[in-house]
Amino acid sequence: MMLSLFIAIIIISLFAISIASLSANEESPIALQTRQNDIEKIERLLPQTQCGDCGFNGCHPYAEALIENNVEINRCLPGGDETIKELAMFLGAEILPLYKENKASNIIAFIDEAVCIGCVKCITACPVDAIIGAPKQMHSIINQYCTGCELCIAPCPVDCISMVAAN
Repeated sequence: MMLSLFIAIIIISLFAISIASLSANEESPIALQTRQNDIEKIERLLPQTQCGDCGFNGCHPYAEALIENNVEINRCLPGGDETIKELAMFLGAEILPLYKENKASNIIAFIDEAVCIGCVKCITACPVDAIIGAPKQMHSIINQYCTGCELCIAPCPVDCISMVAAN
């Protein structure tokens, strides 16, 4: 009788420990909602250019990495110093200089008009709508909108786009 009681207590204890272990590994719904709210707040601070210059495939993955503390706050070149300050205030982090020279103020895209065939591939690749033009017409860069992300270079079939120093 005593042995049966002892075995029952051990089985119940093991069952309770396994349940506690499993529940400890899951985030509570409140924690998940708070995390999602924080990601959305960070996304609103980012410029939404989806340029990928931060090393992530868009602003949402970058915001997730910021929440998980997997990346520094200084990787958004289009957002510049102002975005870094806002992220630092929100996350309680140290303000850092941009992780590399800000291309937005130093380098922009240039389209060689004599070579451009008007394929519009650069227009669809530009995350900030800095390229204007029409199909089978020459395209141009709106300098003040170009962030220097270089995403327009790869899709160009005639290599008429280069990066130049901004004026």
